[in-house]
Amino acid sequence: MSLPVRGRGRLGFGPAGPRRPRHTVRPEQLASLALPVGDDGVVIGVDGEGRPAVLGIIRPTPYDVTLIGGLWTAQVLALRAAATGARIVVETGRAPAWDGLVRAAGGDGCGIALHEVGRVPPQGPSAGSPVVVVRDCGIRPPRGRVASGPWQSVVTLLPYLSPVAAGLMEKASVVGVQRVSPDEAGQIGQLMSLDSDETRALSTLTDGVTLWCTRQDRQFVMLRPTDAESGLLGSARRMD
Repeated sequence: MSLPVRGRGRLGFGPAGPRRPRHTVRPEQLASLALPVGDDGVVIGVDGEGRPAVLGIIRPTPYDVTLIGGLWTAQVLALRAAATGARIVVETGRAPAWDGLVRAAGGDGCGIALHEVGRVPPQGPSAGSPVVVVRDCGIRPPRGRVASGPWQSVVTLLPYLSPVAAGLMEKASVVGVQRVSPDEAGQIGQLMSLDSDETRALSTLTDGVTLWCTRQDRQFVMLRPTDAESGLLGSARRMD
């Protein structure tokens, strides 16, 4: 039995809805609709004034990050990048140190994937499926099979200033430096054009503090873990 037709529908759009006045804004009122939106990216901590510091690690252009620091910081960054929708690919010779993150993400293939050094396959990044490759390959990481490219960033972790660090820092879009020895601080200061105060500070940084810099800009950032991050990775630490 067919139901009686009570109103004439609009082809392809269903029945007409209720009629209400249109909401319009005059040109001079547009400024009042502005939203306080800052830079987008991964929150890497807070600056000296307590404001969020953001690293735009997911980009449509190649982006390389060199981090001279600890595994803890690299893992927090990986977790936060995964939370923004990026696929995390970890190239590492110490897979057991990353197993907890893979389990927390739901297992291999669920956002964080581990590969042996030199065994990272092509990832096929795209705007809808960006990739962050974390290279945890020791003090002399070999040439990577997968390089940075559109929608694919590479983060190279160095535990300290190794012989290959200068070349990686020269290539990097941004460099992160955690606590290092005074000698290492002097070399990094020259490489990154730091002033004397910034150079001296590198050997006294507390756990969780990183200097993020280019040759033109620099910012000291404190990475404060969430409760979930602390439960999974423990408290901030420079050495593993």
